[in-house]
Amino acid sequence: MVPIRAFALGKVRLAGHLSDTGRSELARRCADTVVDAAGELPVVVVSSDPAVRDWAFARALDTLDDPGSLDAAADAGRAWIASQGGTRVVVAHADLPRARSFDALVRDGARDVVALVPCHRDDGTPVLSIPVDLDFRFAYGVGSFRRHAAEARRTGAALRVVRDPALAFDVDLPDDLRALDGTWAP
Repeated sequence: MVPIRAFALGKVRLAGHLSDTGRSELARRCADTVVDAAGELPVVVVSSDPAVRDWAFARALDTLDDPGSLDAAADAGRAWIASQGGTRVVVAHADLPRARSFDALVRDGARDVVALVPCHRDDGTPVLSIPVDLDFRFAYGVGSFRRHAAEARRTGAALRVVRDPALAFDVDLPDDLRALDGTWAP
């Protein structure tokens, strides 16, 4: 599942480095990359933004209304995956310009394993994977990687930390933008 608040409102911390249009283009390109990385996996986009929903429709992706927070969006995506007969949900943020595959996150199937990808700053959780029926409480925001690891321990599930540089690199700060290849500059 891919939560996307809005392309036009995304990447606010980059406002001094990119125009509104540039930020929107970057957000859309990153989202395309994330969805492409899902390959044949079913994808649901959680967003209430009309432009994001139009983009998802054009890509033949299912959509859910954004319930208002990232934690609630992850819960909605988990419920949708379960309703489709899935046993594991991968929550992948839409700002991963180097994402190539989520195969390492789905290999645990229905087993009680929480797989976490810490961001390249070892702070956030740009990608995580859990069984849909695990009593796991999402805890996004600053420091989410440590909170998600603690939550995995609370549930009694095994914790697997996936150190994948492509999935760990999210674009949040001006330094992240500078680290991107010039072909990404909107």
